[in-house]
Amino acid sequence: MKAIVAVDNHWGIGNQGNLLISLPEDQKDVFRRYTIGNTVVLGRKTLDTFPGGRPLKGRKNIVLSRNADLEIEGALILHSTDELKEYMHRHMEEQLFVIGGEEVYRTLLPLCDEVIVTRIDAVFEADTFFPNLENQPDWIETERTDPISSVKGYHFRIMRYRNTNCQ
Repeated sequence: MKAIVAVDNHWGIGNQGNLLISLPEDQKDVFRRYTIGNTVVLGRKTLDTFPGGRPLKGRKNIVLSRNADLEIEGALILHSTDELKEYMHRHMEEQLFVIGGEEVYRTLLPLCDEVIVTRIDAVFEADTFFPNLENQPDWIETERTDPISSVKGYHFRIMRYRNTNCQ
């Protein structure tokens, strides 16, 4: 399983339930390229931020929620990390991408073998954060692109980190 996330220089990912910024180049060339045709794992709060609160098209959507009565058309609802582990064991051929939010990232990060980070060279007002992988002893940077310019006036890099505990 992999995680994919866009962060600012302080590893912020959101503010008041919204992304810090949406960069078209990141959405199309990174997020979409990696996740389309694959399985995304997200929390219910993250799903609520999507247009119409609907699952992403072109992907299998797994929504994690403690609500046993939750039903979402077009999504598989799982209620625990153990249920997700069972799913992963039964569907080993699927590529899963954790896409948020903060609690889901923190819970599932130890199960991820890789994280693809869009690192935006800016600091935004944020109230939710991704763990700073540069301070995590089990994570090492394996790749970094040259800076990419966005039409929104920001620069960003795509960075990859590998979990040394997952071989």
